[in-house]
Amino acid sequence: MRRVWMLLAFGLSSTLWGQVVLRGTVEGAISPATAEYITGLIRIGEERGVEAVVLELNTPGGLLEATRSIVQAFLQAKVPVIVYVAPSGARAGSAGVFITLAAHIAAMAPGTNIGAAHPVGLGGEASDSVMAEKITNDAAAFARSIAQQRKRNVRWAEEAVRRSISSTEREALRQRVIDLIAPSLDSLLQALDGRTLELPTGPKVLRTAQARIEEVPMNWRQRLLVLLSDPNIAYLLLMLGIYGILFELYNPGAIVPGVIGAISLILAAYALQMLPINYAGLALILVAVILFLLELKVTSYGLLTVAGIIALLLGSVMLIDSPTEFMRISWSVILPTVLASVVFFTWVLGKGLQAQLRRPRSGGEGLIGLTAEVVERITPGSRGRVRLLGELWWASAQHVLEPGTRVRVVARHGFLLYVEPLESPHGAPAHDH
Repeated sequence: MRRVWMLLAFGLSSTLWGQVVLRGTVEGAISPATAEYITGLIRIGEERGVEAVVLELNTPGGLLEATRSIVQAFLQAKVPVIVYVAPSGARAGSAGVFITLAAHIAAMAPGTNIGAAHPVGLGGEASDSVMAEKITNDAAAFARSIAQQRKRNVRWAEEAVRRSISSTEREALRQRVIDLIAPSLDSLLQALDGRTLELPTGPKVLRTAQARIEEVPMNWRQRLLVLLSDPNIAYLLLMLGIYGILFELYNPGAIVPGVIGAISLILAAYALQMLPINYAGLALILVAVILFLLELKVTSYGLLTVAGIIALLLGSVMLIDSPTEFMRISWSVILPTVLASVVFFTWVLGKGLQAQLRRPRSGGEGLIGLTAEVVERITPGSRGRVRLLGELWWASAQHVLEPGTRVRVVARHGFLLYVEPLESPHGAPAHDH
């Protein structure tokens, strides 16, 4: 029902305001969340019957499977799709090449570049040369197919994959990689007015000169998924989850750390499954945690802590297996996290263990070690009264104790205290039992 009202409202606004162009923006790596956003943008455009959908693109690349979903949506789109690499200084790198080539209209702003489309799959750079060649050949064929369908430079598309070549906006226009250069979105829509495109439903003449631009931002769910697909965020969630669970285990009943840790681990698991994970790095992080825990119980004079720091550092560096910089964990995140881990395990958990080992201060066990005063004479084998914390208790002792003698509580059985004098019968201090 909501969609019906949206379509009716749009139909009324189209009548009053004329043609509408939907505008979406993608900045950053291409991920499953990005693919969901772009395909949703095209679907909205088709349902509303807009004049065109414009995607402003600025990306260093991303996951190949997510890119395939976007390209498939572009090639099947029943509404004109325009990819505009902007603003100045932006790039369409790696996955951005496939996305730009697949658009009905490809445009770039001055001072932008496109290229370097060597494939990086879900598992990062293939370690086996045969597998790497298979992935490259598959991506090259994918690029050629897109270029042929959109009548663009097939040779350039293949070289961008095999040799990672890159071109400026002027070079790309000269080599028939893009259709035009435009300094702004308004100038782009003016230049496209009257151009005819071939859609699956038939020819389409663009009427974009007077079109109203309508922004379509990501919804909160898509923004959250984009945030989670950041390797730095995934790494921080993983470490926070480990800290929270361990703190809860060493301090049962704290509740909040355990809840935060469990939620963080679930989010980290979701984020990591979208990233090229190296399980050796993950194992090293878990080994580091075990070494930190052992340091709290084993006297190693700091050797276990040093080994834990090394394991955590190596594991953090190896966790994301990708040759591209934007898919790796930043050193500015790794180093503070390693330092915080050392502080956490040596201080916070150490305090928790100390609290568990500390003598009870309340209840029956909390009476042991306290000082009392004899009120009634006590002899071996008989009971007498002592005053403890303002209360009278029955007490027993192995020596004769006269009223007024200061004694120490050494044990308790029910309501009976076992005491000994603070000084031995010969005047020397009594020894602790």
